[in-house]
Amino acid sequence: MHLSFVGAAQEVTGSCFLVEVEGLRLLVDCGMFQGGREARARNLDAWPFEPRDIDLVLLTHAHIDHSGLLPRLCALGFKGPIITTTATADLLSVMLLDSAFIQESEWARAQRKSKSKKARRAPPPLYTVAQAEACLAQLQPVAYDTELQPHPALRCVFRDAGHILGSAIVEAWVEEPGRSTKLVFSGDLGQPGRPIVRDPTVIESADVLLVESTYGNRLHRPLDATLDELVQVIRDTLQRRQGNIIIPAFALGRTQELLHLLVDLCRQGRLPRLQVFVDSPMADKVTAITWQHSEVLDDETRALLSLRQQHPEWLDLRFTKSVEESMALNRIKAGAIIVSASGMCDAGRIKHHLRHNLGRSECAIVIIGYQATGTLGRRLVDGEKRVRIFGEDINVRAGIHTIGGLSAHADQAALLGWLKGFKQPPQRTFVVHGEAETARGFAQQVAGDRGWRTEAPERGTRIEL
Repeated sequence: MHLSFVGAAQEVTGSCFLVEVEGLRLLVDCGMFQGGREARARNLDAWPFEPRDIDLVLLTHAHIDHSGLLPRLCALGFKGPIITTTATADLLSVMLLDSAFIQESEWARAQRKSKSKKARRAPPPLYTVAQAEACLAQLQPVAYDTELQPHPALRCVFRDAGHILGSAIVEAWVEEPGRSTKLVFSGDLGQPGRPIVRDPTVIESADVLLVESTYGNRLHRPLDATLDELVQVIRDTLQRRQGNIIIPAFALGRTQELLHLLVDLCRQGRLPRLQVFVDSPMADKVTAITWQHSEVLDDETRALLSLRQQHPEWLDLRFTKSVEESMALNRIKAGAIIVSASGMCDAGRIKHHLRHNLGRSECAIVIIGYQATGTLGRRLVDGEKRVRIFGEDINVRAGIHTIGGLSAHADQAALLGWLKGFKQPPQRTFVVHGEAETARGFAQQVAGDRGWRTEAPERGTRIEL
């Protein structure tokens, strides 16, 4: 058996792992690389294999860095099933179409900006809306905790990872002549005790383990302290400074958690009635899908949803639908909380809101999610005083507030706590989905603390098991 680390190896995006045995080529995740100028080139040449040679895909969850190249995989010849949880399948009908639409729109915009035949032609999209729609036909939804055998050499089951709606830990038993090997892919693990989703499922055994390490080098702030900070920023910006608050948020997961927390803070009387705009058609659709899957939400969230219906006065919440409604938000000078995607500020409507508010000292930009190296969001977090948006140089005068305690990823303590659930050490443990220094450091910590055989492979590594 061979295991290849195609992406998310000593890096955070581009999650993709290839398992090869006689008669089976299995892909776990097929994510898009994000951040930095080289991301597009990497996405164009992402795989050391031919898509038509892959038998099936197991998908851990719907975030684009795990799912975003599936339409390209299908368009280039993959014909097999894409197996994932029911909620993830529903979310992909939004996520992948939105990804394709953004690519087509940006390509069309770049084409219009070409002023002469000598101008450099914009590269075409990685895939089109039509190709994304065709990819959806290959989805095979499955419920949590349901064992299936999609191939003679493979049994698998999806467990709740507690990261976002539908996120899964994949347990896969790969059969070879004379032996069966259990591989566990953690996907992205959630932080225990967070709203919306349930806590990550404890896994007790694995022969081979792949565990994420996005925040393997740090601890999140306690939720109580995080909410205190959020309340302070909101009150200071809206009431004292008379500005707006712009919150870049992933349309899937982070937006729904943020809305939950804002409603609860208003319910408790810690915040006055707020005017909140969610400027993301995708977030609108994802929120609707989230509430439809109440069977996988935690008890606290279901209770608050019921109360929210009885008390609409707690929050003035509006989802913008059209481009005109989105543009109208930029005429609001004070009193608004605008939540918009993308969460790393590199695409979508958030860039327009940053363009109109970054230069205003009375406003605040609240960063609540991971910002990959090379993204606009990361540059703001790192303190750049001048950024370029839509060809315009903008001086950063707004306050930049990083509220890391709202991350949907498990922190170092939560990752180590999840690993303690294993009753015996895996034969090999691979630390993935973390920036190089973080992944290597977490691998060393697990090896030292647990005594496990642990390593952090580089992208492109192919290992015989």
